[in-house]
Amino acid sequence: MIRFIANSIFYIFVNFQITSWVCLLAPLMGQTSIRELVNIKDILPDIELDLKYATTDNFTGQKLYTTDECYLALGAINQLQLVQDSLRKIHLHNGINYPDGLGVKVWDGYRPRSVQYLMWEIVPDPQYVADPATGSSHNRGGAIDLTLIDFATKEELELPTAFDHFGEEAHHSYTNLSEHVIANRELLRNLMTELGGFSLYSAEWWHYKYVPSNEFPLLDFQLK
Repeated sequence: MIRFIANSIFYIFVNFQITSWVCLLAPLMGQTSIRELVNIKDILPDIELDLKYATTDNFTGQKLYTTDECYLALGAINQLQLVQDSLRKIHLHNGINYPDGLGVKVWDGYRPRSVQYLMWEIVPDPQYVADPATGSSHNRGGAIDLTLIDFATKEELELPTAFDHFGEEAHHSYTNLSEHVIANRELLRNLMTELGGFSLYSAEWWHYKYVPSNEFPLLDFQLK
C-alpha cells in the first residue's frame, strides 16, 4: 500500500513537471514557428509576385537579389492569406466588376541585411530606407510590400504611386488623388490592418509589417 501511494505521488509529480515545462515552452515553440522563413508560394500558390529587387526595375537600378522567390515569416504569410481570401470575394469595387475577385501582388518580402546596406549607401534617408545599423522589418522576414490586382487579368489597380516612390504622394495622408485611387488605397489598408493585423508605414502606402516580427532576429543570408 505504501509503495502504491509512493508510486502514485511520483507519477503525479513527474507529470506535473512535464506539464509545467510544456506550458512554459509552448509560447516559445509557437514563436519559433511564426518566425520561420517560408517560401510564400508554398502557402499561397496562386499569389502574384513581382520582386522588384530581383530585377533592375527599382530605385537602385541594380539587381540586388539572387532569386525571384519570395520568403516571409510563416506568421505573416498566414495573416496575408486572410487578406487574399477576403479580396477574392470582392466582385464589385469602385463600380467595376471583377469576375474572379481581387488579389495582391507582392513586390518584396524578406530582404538580406547586406542588401539593406547597399540601399542605404544610395539613399541614406531613414524616412525611405531603414538604417541597416538597426535593420528593417524586411531583414526580419516580417515586412511585405504589395499592391492590389484584378485576380483574373493580373492587372494592377490604380494606386497613388509606383513602388518605391520617394515623395509625399506615397504617404497615407496624401489626398490630392482621385476618389477611386483613394478607395483602392483604403481597401488595401483596411484589410491589411484590420483583418490581417499588420501595421502600416505612414510614408509608404505599399509597406506593411507583421507586428510580432519586432522581436525576430535580423537576418543576412541570400536565398538561392
